[in-house]
Amino acid sequence: LFCFVLSLSSGINAEYGGSGAGFYVNATEDPWKTNYRMYSYVTGELPTVVQNNFNVNVGKSAITGHSMGGHGALISALKNPGKYKCVSVFAPISNPCECPWGVKAFSGYLGENKSGWKQYDATFLAKEYDGPKLEILLDQGEDDPYLTDKQLLPENLANSCSANKLINLNFRLQPGYDHGYYFIMSFMEDHFNFMAKHIC
Repeated sequence: LFCFVLSLSSGINAEYGGSGAGFYVNATEDPWKTNYRMYSYVTGELPTVVQNNFNVNVGKSAITGHSMGGHGALISALKNPGKYKCVSVFAPISNPCECPWGVKAFSGYLGENKSGWKQYDATFLAKEYDGPKLEILLDQGEDDPYLTDKQLLPENLANSCSANKLINLNFRLQPGYDHGYYFIMSFMEDHFNFMAKHIC
């Protein structure tokens, strides 16, 4: 019996309209609402398929992601208390309601009613989280251009988590690293060990 780790990618293009850039929401607007339902796929359909075809214990699951995939990992855990024992993220889009990428994507996928956007924003979800203790490891490259451009906003998520005793966020700002492959590979072992500690 194996533990289950779900890894979410950043998509082909983080901006709304890009192929594969579904922002891990269930779209409500045309022409996206029929097929852009990645939130339901990741949290419902995919774990069921895995459980039905592999010898895994989905009761001991973790979720991880990078950039837009990090956003998807965070909201999946925060919206489903107890489903994931821990969350591991690299440079996640942490507050999409407040960043240019997120505003553009959410406007297209979810419409102009911004009150409906918060259900897919980790910074807002962390404020309201009321489930089992949730462990989060977040690594962010200090030289990431998207951090400078205010696309990621991990500091907003950190503020929300610090106000919620049910969330333990380990936010590590890594000097000399950007948003790319070498950043992820430099700290991947730490993230594997973090997940193993909580699910194995």
